[in-house]
Amino acid sequence: MSILMEDEIKRWAAKRKTALVLDMVQGKNTEAEASRHFALPPTEVEVWFVEGKRDMENALRTNLLAVKEHYQRKLRVLQEADGEVMLELNARNKVASLLGSEGEGPVRISVCEAH
Repeated sequence: MSILMEDEIKRWAAKRKTALVLDMVQGKNTEAEASRHFALPPTEVEVWFVEGKRDMENALRTNLLAVKEHYQRKLRVLQEADGEVMLELNARNKVASLLGSEGEGPVRISVCEAH
C-alpha cells in the first residue's frame, strides 16, 4: 500500500480515495485486496475505481468544451425522460379521476409508483 494508506483511516477523503485508486491502477493491489485490508464494502471500492477512471478520462480531454457538451447531452436525455414520466403520470391521474367514484375525488398516483 502507498504511504497515504499506512495510517489507520478514520475518514475516506478524496485524497485517500485517489491514492487507493492509483494503487489499483498501478497494480499494487486489487479491489478485493483493498476491500479486505481496509474493511470496505467491495462495491464501494469498485465505485471509486469506476468514478476515478471516468474522471481521469474527462481530465485528459484536450477540449473542455467537449466535456461541457458531453454533460449537456446527458442532461438533455435525462430531461426528456423526466418529461415523458410526467406526461405518463398526468395521463394516469386523469384516467384515475375518470374511473374514481363520485364524492371520493381523483385517485393520485405518486412519482414513486410510476417507476
